[in-house]
Amino acid sequence: MVTKSTRSARRLLLLAVAMFGFAFALVPLYDVFCEVTGINGKTDNEAAASSAGIDQDRLVTIEFIAYINPGMRWTFEPQVNQMKVHPGETHTINYLATNNARYDTIGQAVPSVSPGLAAQYLNKIECFCFNRQPLPRGEDASLPLIFYVDPELPDDINHLTLAYTLFDVTASAKE
Repeated sequence: MVTKSTRSARRLLLLAVAMFGFAFALVPLYDVFCEVTGINGKTDNEAAASSAGIDQDRLVTIEFIAYINPGMRWTFEPQVNQMKVHPGETHTINYLATNNARYDTIGQAVPSVSPGLAAQYLNKIECFCFNRQPLPRGEDASLPLIFYVDPELPDDINHLTLAYTLFDVTASAKE
């Protein structure tokens, strides 16, 4: 005979397992949701081919921002804070990084585009975000970004913000 307390314990255990399963599935579900809806500003982590054409009749403003994850002892900033580009036109900018720590570290930049819908139209031909960036203590690095805005960018989007957040991945790189 199953008592009330045994039934309650089983239900609580089942609830705990279901909550764990849901939490485990949340990240992939969120990625699928972002891909379907085009929100969150995630960009591809693969190099794009050069643009086929340039829209000379339109200018789009791109703002460049750099963030550093707390605890990372680097300075990190774009050489250019903003530029106007013709869609389809290839441009190169550099982000400047300095390792201010007393030891060698490895950084990894994660991009985000705002508005989120515009992320699929910002094409990176070459980007420092594709790879981890080892930087010896006290050293500087110029990190290149070669990109273009797809001429198919919707007409109502005239301003993009490309933000990079830099994370210290030194510990995980050594594993």
